[in-house]
Formats: sequence, C-alpha cells, structure tokens
Amino acid sequence: MAKGKYSKLDGRRSSSYCSTVTIVGLVAFFLVGGWMLISSSVNPFWNSYLSSQEAKDGVKQNLQESFSKQFEDNSDGLTQDGKKDNGNDEQSKFSENNTDEDNNEEKLETKSTDENRESENSDNENQEDSHLKESTDERSESKEEQKAEGENDGNRQDGDSNSEGGEMNKSRQTDSGESSGENRSESAEDEKNFKDQNDGESNTGSQDNDQASNKVSPNNGQSENLSESTTQNGAWSTQAAESEKENSQQSSVSKGQKEYNWKVCKTTAGPDYIPCLDNWQAVRKLRSTAHYEHRERHCPDEAPTCLVPLPEGYRQSIKWPKSRDKIWYNNVPHTRLAVVKGHQNWVKVSGEHLTFPGGGTQFKKGALHYIDFIQSSVPEIAWGKRSHVILDVGCGVASFGGYLFERDVLTMSFAPKDEHEAQVQFALERGIPAILSVMGTKRLPFPCSIFDLIHCARCRVPWHIEGGKLLLELNRVLRPGGYFVWSATPVYQKLPEDVGIWKEMSRLTKKTCWDLVTIKKDRLNGVGAAIYQKPTSNECYDKRNRNDPPLCEESDDPNAAWNIPLQACMHRVPVDSSERGSRWPEQWPKRLEKAPYWLNSQVGVYGKAAPEDFVADYKHWKDVVAKSYLSGVGINWSSIRNVMDMRAVYGGFAAALNDLKVWVMNVVPIDSADTLPIIYERGLFGIYHDWCESFNTYPRSYDLLHADHLFSSIKKRCNLVTLFAEVDRILRPEGKLIVQDDAATIKEVEGMAKSLKWEVRTTYLEADEGFICFHKTYWRPNATETIKAAIV
Repeated sequence: MAKGKYSKLDGRRSSSYCSTVTIVGLVAFFLVGGWMLISSSVNPFWNSYLSSQEAKDGVKQNLQESFSKQFEDNSDGLTQDGKKDNGNDEQSKFSENNTDEDNNEEKLETKSTDENRESENSDNENQEDSHLKESTDERSESKEEQKAEGENDGNRQDGDSNSEGGEMNKSRQTDSGESSGENRSESAEDEKNFKDQNDGESNTGSQDNDQASNKVSPNNGQSENLSESTTQNGAWSTQAAESEKENSQQSSVSKGQKEYNWKVCKTTAGPDYIPCLDNWQAVRKLRSTAHYEHRERHCPDEAPTCLVPLPEGYRQSIKWPKSRDKIWYNNVPHTRLAVVKGHQNWVKVSGEHLTFPGGGTQFKKGALHYIDFIQSSVPEIAWGKRSHVILDVGCGVASFGGYLFERDVLTMSFAPKDEHEAQVQFALERGIPAILSVMGTKRLPFPCSIFDLIHCARCRVPWHIEGGKLLLELNRVLRPGGYFVWSATPVYQKLPEDVGIWKEMSRLTKKTCWDLVTIKKDRLNGVGAAIYQKPTSNECYDKRNRNDPPLCEESDDPNAAWNIPLQACMHRVPVDSSERGSRWPEQWPKRLEKAPYWLNSQVGVYGKAAPEDFVADYKHWKDVVAKSYLSGVGINWSSIRNVMDMRAVYGGFAAALNDLKVWVMNVVPIDSADTLPIIYERGLFGIYHDWCESFNTYPRSYDLLHADHLFSSIKKRCNLVTLFAEVDRILRPEGKLIVQDDAATIKEVEGMAKSLKWEVRTTYLEADEGFICFHKTYWRPNATETIKAAIV
C-alpha cells in the first residue's frame, strides 16, 4: 500500500512537472513571437537610427572624451596616478563620473529625438496639404511604428497630446542653390539628411581622438575662475536698481509644468506678432501719440505663451553674404517699401526674391560710396579703427550698416515699427543687426558714452524741438570725442522749412557745445552732411552764459536706461583719468582683448579683481568655443549669421566668435550685473532687457540663441513657459539654442523643447550642472489662441 501510494504521488508530480514545462514553453513562444513582431515593426526606424548614429558616433565619443578630460582636470580629490589607473580609455574615465543608467540615457538621447521626429512625420501624413513625399512602404512602416508606440505615446513625451492635428509648416521648401539642402521635409529622406547634415555640421566625426581630448566642457563656466559671486553684482549695480523698475506683477514662479498645451497665436499681426509692440488694447488707451508713444513698448499684463505662426511658404534663410543682396520673398512677404522706396534703391521685388541694391534715401547710388564720402570728409573718423561701434538712427532696411561690415564697423541700427513696413525685419532677414526702437518719451536701452559715432540720414527725428530733448539723448549715449553725422535736407537745401530747421539746429548744437567739424557735399548722390563732435572736457559747459540746456543733477545716473523718461539736460563729461569716458578706447581690434583701463579697483562678477575676471572670462569662452562649440555640438556655423547671447556678462562669448562671419547681440538682463559698458568698451554691442517681457524684434530673427544660466535666473521672477515661448518666437526654424544651466532647469527646458518637437542635438549632465543644444523644427500646432489685446 505504501508503495502504491507513493507511486501515485510520483505520477502526479511528473504530470505537474510536464504541465509547468508546457506553460513555460508557451509563454516563451509568445514572448519570442511578440519580440519578433515588435522587432520587425520598428526595424526600419532602428536601421535609420543606426545609419544616422554612425555619423554621430564620432561627435558623441569626442564630446564624452572632452567632458571627461575637463572634469578630471577640475577634480581635486583624485591624484593623477589614481586617474590613470581607473580605465584604459577616455570612455572609461567618463563612466567614472556617471552611473551606467545615466550613460545609457545620454546615449539614447538622439534615438529619442529621432523617435519624436518619426512619430511627428507619421502624424503629419494625414495632413491633406502636406509636402511630405514618403514612399508607400515608408508610410506603412511609419504607421505600424505609430501603432506600436501609440499606447505609451502620451506618457513618453510631454506635450504629445498637442500634436493631434499638429503639423509641420505646409510650405516648408528646399532650395539647393541658396539653402544648400539643409531643409529637411520628407520622412524617408529625413534620417538621411540628418546624417548628411551631421557629417557637414559635426566635423568632429572625422577628427582624431587626441584632438578631441583637448576639448573643454561647456560647463566649465562653473570653474574656479568663473563661479559668480553670491553678491553677483560685484562693484556694479543692476540695471533694475539703476532704473528703479518694479515688475512685481510678473513675479509668478514657474512650477515646472510637465504638460504643455501649445497653441498658435491669433493676432492681427499674424506671423509678425511682437507682444510688447502689438498691444493695441494699451495703445487705444494712450492719452496722446504726439511723442510716438504708440511706437513704444506696451507689454501685456500677462506675457503670451502661444506660438507665432510661420508665413506661408517660409523657407530657410539665404546665407550670408548673399543675403545682404537678396532674401526669399515668402519669408518677409511685404511689398510696400518696394513701391514707395524702390526708386531710392531700398528694396525691389524680383520673382521669388526681394533684392536690395544697396541704396538709401541719402545714398541712392550705393552705400559704399556714401560711407567713403563720410570718411573723406573727416579722416579722423577712421572706419574700423577709431570708429568701430556706431549707432544708425532711423536705419530703413539697414543697408548703411550692412555695407559698413566691409569697413570692419559694427552698427547698431534701429527704427520703429511704423508705416515703413517691415524695414527692421528686412534688415534681420538680410543678416544685418537691427532692433525696433523709437526716439520717443524714454531713454534708449543703452548706457551712457558708448557709441563711437552716431549717424542719421533723413531719419525724420525732430532734433530741435522741446529744448533739444531728443538730441540730448544722443549726447548721453555718444562718447566724448565721438562724431554725429547728420545727412538731411536742412544741411543742403534752401527751402524755407529747411532753412528754419537749420537755424534751430545750429543754435542747439552750439549751446550743447558740439563742434561743427565740417559740412560736405556728396555730388554723386546730390546730398550733404554736417558732422559734429562731442566735447572731451567741461570747459565749454562752464563758460556758457546761460545754463541752457541745463546740466543734469548729480543724482541723475546717466547709465540708468530701462523705462527712464527723457530729460532735457546734459551730463558732465568725465575728466578723472580713472573714470569711464575720460579716454578713448584702444583702437580696434586691440580693444577686444584688453581689459578697459577703468576696471582697476572694482570687484568683478566672479568675485575677483575686475581685470582678472575679464581675462578669465575671455579665456574660458575662447576655450569653450574653439574646443566644443565649433566642432562638438553638431552646428554648421556656415549657416549661422544672427546670434544672441541672452545673458552676456563681459561679452566673452561674442569675443570668442569674432573670427566667424557672425554678429552677436549681447543682452544684459536688467537684474544682472550692469556690465554692458564693458561690452561696448571692447568693441562689441548689446542692449538691456527684461526677459519677463518680449524682446523688441520680429519673429524668426536669430539663427542661434545662447543662454548661460539664464533660465534658472529668470524663473525666480516669472513663468519659464512664457520665456520659452519668446525663445521660440525669435529663433528661426532650423535655428539652434544652446543652454547651460543647473541640472533641474536643463530637464525642465528639455521637456518644453521636446513638447515643441525640437530635436536634441547634444546633451550632457554632470552633478548639478548641465549643457544641452537644441535644433528648432518647423512644427506648429493646429489649435489657436486669440490674443484680444493684439487685435486691431
């Protein structure tokens, strides 16, 4: 009995064992089958990812080696021998500073980007007017992939819910002659073009490893020399303090939203919407517009978070220097100036292009002749040497500033957004620096005594009225010893109105102690110019019989410029040899690299003596640009022209780019140390701005934006989403955004960028610091948001 009993139990045990094996086998079969099914559905993407990844492996490896070497050099806790023993190659060194999980996330960064683009293209196949041209097989593959990923899509990427009806710009086009095939519009060719572009943009793929090992980490901004002092300001106050601006109404703090409901702005201005200049609700409430108040900034109470639409038919801008002479018509589809100013050679319509013959109201025969005429009139002007940074008032389409590049002169051109339709937009599309501003009721957003020369060619500014208030604003920003070139009809015509204006102007300039150096006639263009010079001492001021115009009170800060009302007064000329403005800067290009003479006893932004800070900052950015930005982040610099440093300190980033064919708008935020005078002193230019508000420029103005610890700084005062919407507004499609910041902010910014379908080209996180480079796409959502304040 016992034997039989146990025999029965053994038989049951054997049957259970077989059942278990059967179940395991079935589960394994289904798992393998499922794996094969999924594998086959994603295989086309994986193959394309691998093909594009091959082109970027060199970039990735070089960056990792670069970052590894830099952080090892900065590691105080490891001996040199210890570092050598921790691995056989640079990759193993890099792994020391990161967990395996972090490494895997970094290596899959580009894959995530490609998945987003693949999913995006699949979404866009259903758009009836789409220009995408995938083959039938590629469409089916993309749809299968979307189906496989669909269930997890909403959780995989922030903002994907918004892509329901989102579409790439329907008019995205490619021109092999002007755009060099950089526009990528087809799904099947997208991956190939991305690989090709990286082959061209990232020369690091073919560089030797020993060269890569010399690169420095862009995060080196937190090295010993460049860690900002907790007082931050050093010896400088902030522009906000100088201007006593209180902006508490925009102090809402970004709370790190994980979902973004992007919509397209619906406004009267459409693709040209500028929030602080198109606030018609505020303009209608103005009591007067006699002083151009309606052309000044009137920012909405709540900064918009919507996206500005693209013009129909928009394509990548023509590269410099060809862009100086012609641009795509569809990018700035405005023809009024061609009608009213075509005879003066401002702009003409020529097929699918707008062309710029190089003329202007005062130089119909060409800007270069006019520029040389000014030089011959006063040889001491010395274009490109003594006179390097100048201001052009009422610039039109900025041909004057555009051609001054040939004389090694950097021109800050400005004009209002007025009936001269899109004049500043034309300038920016041409690759010429310009901003929107007006001589109205407030000071220009610049410190005092910074411009080597100021130019006005029929700029339509009534300098002589109201005690010369507007001319005295030019006096504030002009260097002592600087020149004012006034080319206008009162100089050379004898009509009664012109004669009257000339008399008033003569009286005013004499009372302000400006010396009339010469009056010359340009016979080729049939115009004349009066050239004045600002005094270099206070002797003339002290000898005047009447204090008219009056000297400003000593308490009046000439550097305060943010939302400061104009006053009809003059500031005294600095005479102490240690004061800024008491001496002319070094001639260009020496002034670029030399610390200003007046930085002697001040404490710098990074806590050391200001001259040391200046040198360290310049060395840092030269290293970062030369060893990382130019070859390690996937940017084709031949396609970059208009650059903005959104949080410039000493202008080191711009100085490091000096040898490239780019120009850099250095922005000093109003809550940062007021270092803008230093930037001008070294022969660069820039502007004050509050990043809680929109910038005075048209949409799609810049090819590259650089933000060094801007986002973490600004989110203490305002909503980070509004700032990123502004970044999207002013950055061109195909443009690049480089961000350096703390790791938490990097993640937040990355989430917003991915929700906009932007591509992550390079990313790196080390401890609490991060670096990331984005590539903006053409994506716009279908949903719209009406901005009532911007409706006429």
